[in-house]
Amino acid sequence: MAAALKRPQLMTVDAFLDWDSPGPYVWQLVDGQPMAMAPPSPRHGAIQAETGAIIRNYLAERGGPCVVVTTPGVRPRFQSDRNFLVPDLAVTCSPADLDRRFLSEPILLIEILSPSNHAETWRNVWAYMTIGSLREILVIRSNAVGIELLRRNEDGTWPEAPTPATSGMFELASIGLELPVAALYRGSGLA
Repeated sequence: MAAALKRPQLMTVDAFLDWDSPGPYVWQLVDGQPMAMAPPSPRHGAIQAETGAIIRNYLAERGGPCVVVTTPGVRPRFQSDRNFLVPDLAVTCSPADLDRRFLSEPILLIEILSPSNHAETWRNVWAYMTIGSLREILVIRSNAVGIELLRRNEDGTWPEAPTPATSGMFELASIGLELPVAALYRGSGLA
């Protein structure tokens, strides 16, 4: 008689948040399975730092409750009991979010797309669309200058495809910031 295959035990988000993860990695919970994220490349880090600084400075000058957060945890609404994802940057305008273990009301999420994590990043982007408070998702390329922007429509739906840009100005309507695509790449060696 053939031995029965044993299914791995699925982890809940609550168990994941209490879990003492091994190593110095950032971890996500994907469909109940903990997954370590590879350390970002220096270029990825430079783009993340520059983008975060631009948004932080803009929000500080504007005043108000909105803040940018680096590598926050978020729970998509789809299978929220077993998915806990970590975007590169987020903006929340909910002061209560800063007292939680994850952001529950982000309005903007930003992912930096590396060639080695293309499929995983887009899987996360589609999951982010289930977060009710989210208004925009910005995907920034790390191997060439270019962005892809997804903005929730007024009726609450998301567009079929992102709006790409490789030059010129673009707007993050969720926070009222207009800037050149090239600004995100200062210090990255790509601008």
